[in-house]
Amino acid sequence: MSRIGRKPIIIPQGVQVELNGSMLTVKGTKGELTKTFNPEIIINIENDIINVQRPSDAKKHRELHGLTRTLIANMVEGVNKGFVKALEINGVGYRAAKQGAKLVLSMGYSHPVEIEPLAGVEIDVPANNKIIVKGIDKYTVGQMAAQIRAVREPEPYKGKGIKYENEVIRRKAGKTGKGGKK
Repeated sequence: MSRIGRKPIIIPQGVQVELNGSMLTVKGTKGELTKTFNPEIIINIENDIINVQRPSDAKKHRELHGLTRTLIANMVEGVNKGFVKALEINGVGYRAAKQGAKLVLSMGYSHPVEIEPLAGVEIDVPANNKIIVKGIDKYTVGQMAAQIRAVREPEPYKGKGIKYENEVIRRKAGKTGKGGKK
């Protein structure tokens, strides 16, 4: 039995959960999320607790069991607290700015790179070398952060580029100069 799928999801105060067939709607202080799940997976809501069960031990049901529980837990957490991803910019002359809702990046290309935020995602630039991506859907927040990072991924020699705040860049040694070892 899936260890993740067996864990109950506790609904915090201020969050409403509605189940219509296989479509789940979660409303909270930050917003509202709706998702349709596989109808074979059983979702029970009782006394502010959501339980996810599978009908059999078939491979497909085992795969969907933990996935469904995790997606529901992320929906509940997203409408209650929200999700945040922070990115850092390293490199001389590399910087970020905000123009309206757009993010404008100067990353050493011949032109500035403009990125339009996805629906339900908010981008903040507290400093010219820091970007914060916020939203209620964990998938879209991660997708937006990955699109920003893909503009200039960190390189292993000097560590220049856009990286996640807690990401560790494995550095490589550069070339040794003329007459290195004798």
